[in-house]
Parts: sequence; structure tokens; C-alpha cells
Amino acid sequence: MSRRTERLGSLLQQELAAIIQRELVDPRITGFPSITKVRVAEDLATADVYLTIMGTPGQQSAALNAIRHSGGMMRSRLTKELSIRQVPFLKFHIDEQLRRELDVLKLLSKVQDEELEMTERAAKQAEIDAALDAKRAAKDAAREARRLAREAGEEVADESTFDGDELGEDDFADGDEHAGGDVAGDDGIDDESDGKTASEKHP
Repeated sequence: MSRRTERLGSLLQQELAAIIQRELVDPRITGFPSITKVRVAEDLATADVYLTIMGTPGQQSAALNAIRHSGGMMRSRLTKELSIRQVPFLKFHIDEQLRRELDVLKLLSKVQDEELEMTERAAKQAEIDAALDAKRAAKDAAREARRLAREAGEEVADESTFDGDELGEDDFADGDEHAGGDVAGDDGIDDESDGKTASEKHP
């Protein structure tokens, strides 16, 4: 594009945007049409007007057809507003390049959202795993403590039983000696009793 066509394209873009916004009244025109660029041919005979239109493909097509239908009126309006000898013939198009760029941006945004969701999910899962590991470790520690306690308790029980056996044997040995003494004492008493009886019988 030459400097002249570039300046004319910028001027047409401004004027057409104002006309579409203020003067076009058509129920098919929805989605806030916006002119992205205007490219004027070198001979100034034609001008390609590129737009973006929000909405579904059907809504975009309907709005574009309505704008094209109003192309003659807009050209007449430009002839009155602009100080040029002849206004180029207007060709309206959907800006496919910008739409592709927007689609790419949407795709990138979706990928970023999915990655963020996966990261958050992984972090949450890591927290759950850490909590489960801590719970398992606590259970293992409690189980080990109970095992050690049982082992310690069994050892104490064995030692007390063994000490009790030894003490029991000593007690039995002492008891026998005391029992023998009692028997001997009983015999002596009987003898003394017999002696007294004999003397009493034979003074």
C-alpha cells in the first residue's frame, strides 16, 4: 500500500465505523460489528473492508449480508462527507486472519486453564497423599509401640514368675525345717507328759 491509499483507508475506516454504529438500523446486525482494517486498491477503484462480528457463524453471516446490503447507502454518505472525487467501491469481508488469531488465543487460554486445573488437582492430590502417608506412619508407629510394650510386658512377667519360683522353693525348705522342729517339740512334750504321769503313778 502506498502512503496515499493507506491514508484513505484509515479515513474510510473511521467514517464507516461511525456510519455502521449510528445510522444502520437492521435487526440482522448484531454482535457489535467492528472494522479492523480497510485496504484501498492502488487505482482507488475498490476498498476491501474487514470486520469482526461477535456471535455464531449464522449471526455473523446475517450481519455481514445486512452491511453489504447497505453498502450503496454508505458509499453515498461517504461521497458527501469526504472531499474526494470518487469513493472506492466497498467490499465487506469477515476478517478471517483476526478470527484465526482469536481462535488461537482462545485455544491457548483453554490450554492454560486446563494446565492450571491439572496443577491444582495435582497439588490437592499431593496434599491428600501426604495426609494419608502421615496417617499410615502414625498407625505404624502406634502398632510398633504396642508391639514393644507387649514385648516389654512379657519379659517382666517371665522375670517375676522365675523369681517367684525361687522364693517358693526357699519357703518350702524353711517350712520343712520348722515343721521338723515342731514334730520334735511335740515328741519332747509327750515325753515330759509321760514322765510326769509315771512319777505321779509311782511316787
